[in-house]
Formats: sequence, structure tokens, C-alpha cells
Amino acid sequence: MSVHAEVRRISVPQLTAYKGQKKLAALTAYSAPIARLLDAHLDMILVGDSTAMVGYGMPDTLSITAEMLTAHAKAVVNATQRVCVVVDMPFGSYQESPEAAFRNAVAMVAGSGVQAVKIEGPAALAPTTRFMVERGIPVLAHVGLMPQYMNVMGGFKAQGFSEEVAERIVEDALAHQEAGAFAVVLEGITEALGRRITETLSIPTIGIGASPACDGQILVTEDILGLSGSRIPKFAKQFADVGSVISNAAQQYADDVREGRFPSLEHCFGVKK
Repeated sequence: MSVHAEVRRISVPQLTAYKGQKKLAALTAYSAPIARLLDAHLDMILVGDSTAMVGYGMPDTLSITAEMLTAHAKAVVNATQRVCVVVDMPFGSYQESPEAAFRNAVAMVAGSGVQAVKIEGPAALAPTTRFMVERGIPVLAHVGLMPQYMNVMGGFKAQGFSEEVAERIVEDALAHQEAGAFAVVLEGITEALGRRITETLSIPTIGIGASPACDGQILVTEDILGLSGSRIPKFAKQFADVGSVISNAAQQYADDVREGRFPSLEHCFGVKK
């Protein structure tokens, strides 16, 4: 009799316990094939609202809906066994009130099977974090450069260069920690500020364009695979040029089609005439 060891997902409390023990490795995913390939190597997959730009070619993250992200998150959950899966709550789904945020989060978690949600926001959103955590929805907070606030911030601009802004970001991170967030994403902030927040918080910090001193890092998978075209952030190291591989394969396929280089049905299945 063969005995198969049960594969258990990395839990939210386990991620929190990484603080001071090990670095947390995370990437984004929004499809089953990509998620399946990432599963064995990461601690967390984020089904980010970046799906709007990467998956749909939208100009920003503001137009994707909760229903769209829930569907992508379900595909990622179904395709993985061990990573902790977190989904972004999209713009407008949690800012109105803690009650509205909770209702929308419940629908996204129940509809996809993810273990947690992520919300962007300053200290003013900390009560929303607390409301959801106290009712069973783990929250990953996101401060610093917040793409959903691009119209307020005047675009995708790095944050924390002035003392005033840096202090506000520290307060934002602390407020979410005190509200019960299990970790905080720090995006687009100075290295000194990222290091300071990481040393200040008792929960993990996950950097994206922040300090390497953060407790973990996250990037958009397509950025590190060469699938984002010319829109690759300077902080995203490209580890492979999968885009060229796909393009070359497509060209070879098209050449075979045009030259008639395809085996017959009989040849494929060994059928004799």
C-alpha cells in the first residue's frame, strides 16, 4: 500500500511567524498554468489587481471588478496545493465602510477559496482592517505607493522622500498592524524608510520597489519573465525571456501551418489505411 503525505497550505499565521526567521517569497498570478508552476517555489501568491493591466491590457488597476478578481483567484486556488493565496480587493469594494468591505470580502473569499484579502490604504482604513479581521477575514495591508490612489497621488510616484510623508507612511503601517493585519506590503518607498518600518513592525513587511531589508519581496510574475513588454519597473529583475520563447514558438507554428507540415490523423493514431 502506498501512502501519500498530505500537502497542506502555508497558513496566514505561518506567514506572520516568518518575521525574523526567514524571508517571504511571493509573486502574482492570475491563471491556473502560471500558478501551478509557481506553487512549489513560493510562500504566497497574490492575485493582484495588477491583473487589470497585465491580463486585460487596462491602463491602470481601477477598472477591474471584484467578480473578475474572484474568478481569477478561484483558478489560482484550484491549481495550487501549498502556497498561501491572497486576493486584492479592487478599487471601490472596501472604501465605503467596514461593513461593505466585509460583505465584499466574504463574497470574494467564499467564491474563490483564498485565505486572505489585501487592501490598500492609509491609517484611515485601519478600522476596516480591524472590522474584517475580527470577523474572520485575514487582511494583508498595503501602504506607501498605492496604485488605487494614483489620482490622489498624481500618478505612480515613489513615496517617502520628505520627512512628513515618511512619518505618515510609518503611521499608516503601524495603524494596520494594530488593527490586526498579518503583514504589510510596502511599495515604492525609499530604502531607508522600508528598513525603518521593517525594524519597527512586529509583523512581516513585503517589499515591492522598497528596501531589500524588508521581511519578504513580491513582484509581478510577468515582469520577471519578460512578458510585460516595455512596461517593466526598474526594480523588477528579469530572470527569463519567456516572451521571446512564446513569440518564436508562435512563428514556428505559423510557418508549419503555411507549409502544411502537420501529420495526418492516421499518422497520429497509427491508423492503417
